[in-house]
Amino acid sequence: MSIAIHLSELSRTYRSYRKPEGLWGSLRGFFHRDYRTINALSSTNLDIAAGSVVGLVGANGAGKTTLLKLLSGLIVPSTGSCTVLGFQPWQRDHRFLRRISILLGQKNQLWWDIAPLDSYAMLATIYDIPQQRARERVRALADILNCSPMLEIQLRRLSLGERMKMEIIGALLHEPDVLFLDEPTIGLDVVAQDSIREFLASYVSTHRPTIILTSHYMDDISHLADRLLLMSSGAIVYDGTVDGFTAQSLPIQKVICTLESPLMAPLEFTDIPAIPEGERLLTFATSPDRVPFILQRVMEAATVQEIRTEEVDFEEVIRRFLERERRS
Repeated sequence: MSIAIHLSELSRTYRSYRKPEGLWGSLRGFFHRDYRTINALSSTNLDIAAGSVVGLVGANGAGKTTLLKLLSGLIVPSTGSCTVLGFQPWQRDHRFLRRISILLGQKNQLWWDIAPLDSYAMLATIYDIPQQRARERVRALADILNCSPMLEIQLRRLSLGERMKMEIIGALLHEPDVLFLDEPTIGLDVVAQDSIREFLASYVSTHRPTIILTSHYMDDISHLADRLLLMSSGAIVYDGTVDGFTAQSLPIQKVICTLESPLMAPLEFTDIPAIPEGERLLTFATSPDRVPFILQRVMEAATVQEIRTEEVDFEEVIRRFLERERRS
């Protein structure tokens, strides 16, 4: 098994200025600055095999984007070392840059005021791709993504989902060996999410690139990734499979109750959020042993019309895991 990405004691810290409130605080800070050190990424050791798809999840500020920026060479580490395809990313060797691509879901790579086709022509020149070959690749990717009519429209006139498809084509134009995807489906509707998810799954099975994918939509991770990295406070707290993570997490059961009439008074619980007055559809997720007690409280407060159970979202399992990590 060849290793595409290797991290050894890699870390990144920032210094952040703490400014007091008001004009006097600004003047005082001009002469006596108060800094705090932010540990964006703790000392990390990690190996990622070539051709694997790694899902990187965690709360906002957990260090996911920092890790991707380090691996792509956008920022320099504070300590430690890292190699991607045998190169040190922050040296920005052109041979390295030709073999990677990074897609930031909240930033545009393509030019805003021109059509995607013109942006692709410039990217082809940057990557030394013959224009004919670049056009053929663009058409092939656009056909799979079902977005060919949008190629000649200014980027700023496209919807968010259409723009993301254009960005994906741009990121894959030079056929990278390593692909960093940071929230590729953020803000998209369900149809657009499914379309991009299906395209990425097909692309992975055909071309076998090494991918690190961050997402707040757990469907992206569970459908695409064969390895899960869970980050919390700049450190990797879980490294394994999605199924393995679910199996080792505390069991959770989701119960939905429909009442004949709205609640006359709020219901308070110790382990789940309170249910406010006036609610008729009650949904709660808790450990299986707590379900009988909660149902008893609900039936004492109102007449229950229907009770059903559903599989708990993977996102809920991760949220509870991170809460447990913060308390420990």
